[in-house]
Amino acid sequence: MSQPVIHVKTLSEVHAMFGLPKPKHPLISVLRHADLQLDENFGEQRFSADMYMISLKDKQQAEMQYGRNTYDFQEGTMVFIAPDQVFATRGADFSETGDEWSILVHKDFITQSDLWSQMSNYHFFKYESNEALHLSDEEKKSLTEIVQKIEREYHQRIDKHTNEIISINLESLLKYCQRYYDRQFITRKSINKGFLVRFENFLKDYFADDLAEKGMLTVAACGKALNMSDHYMSDLLKAETGKSAKEHIDLFLIDKAKQLLLQSEQSISEIAYELGFNYPNHFSKLFKSKTGLSPSEFRSYS
Repeated sequence: MSQPVIHVKTLSEVHAMFGLPKPKHPLISVLRHADLQLDENFGEQRFSADMYMISLKDKQQAEMQYGRNTYDFQEGTMVFIAPDQVFATRGADFSETGDEWSILVHKDFITQSDLWSQMSNYHFFKYESNEALHLSDEEKKSLTEIVQKIEREYHQRIDKHTNEIISINLESLLKYCQRYYDRQFITRKSINKGFLVRFENFLKDYFADDLAEKGMLTVAACGKALNMSDHYMSDLLKAETGKSAKEHIDLFLIDKAKQLLLQSEQSISEIAYELGFNYPNHFSKLFKSKTGLSPSEFRSYS
């Protein structure tokens, strides 16, 4: 039987867990992995927290598990964990580490800053563990410099400017991570091509069957079939093709709708139900948004 999940609410709890002094700031902290002291049972425990975690692994060999997969860290990888996400580590050894760090940001810090409205744009907090960010030495250096600025700021006497300056640097860190993920999508084109073929084949197979029985295809279902998080899959498709996963699904759906409108005598409502729509007006609205014509107009003009 697996261990119950320990939910961590404060940074003070995290610092105590790793044998560190009390945090200098109540809502944000940088943990240097070389300073961490681990209990021997740490690797068997599962955790969740009221905070975002961004971790750089350099030389440390360890496993991080969250979502559906386990990722065996190699040099220069980063993972991003959102509040309340369950995770566990196995085989962690901090005896030989490079310049490795984890930055913890309590969700209260985010809600009190301008970052709150932007966090949904950083999809990598919803990626799976095997979709980690792989960094070059130069990229690791640039991110570590930003983290050092955050660290220096909260080690000074906290004043009315502290949180704003930390927030600006944290935003910069996240934007650079987004840039490096975009670079990763581009530099792994040979791997991505195989994924694109599998994605296209999955859509063809799905839409070749009876959609009324199977129901509407969702982005989440595509991700599960291809063993990817829906967010990573959609971002990868966007980088490769200029279209999101939802846009690809809609295009296949519209193509099948066109075939039914031209090759059958079914009513618009019957076609909508055959395509998996519960309400015909939803089908008509989508069809017109993609073609500029209503289904009846398309049928009569063709």
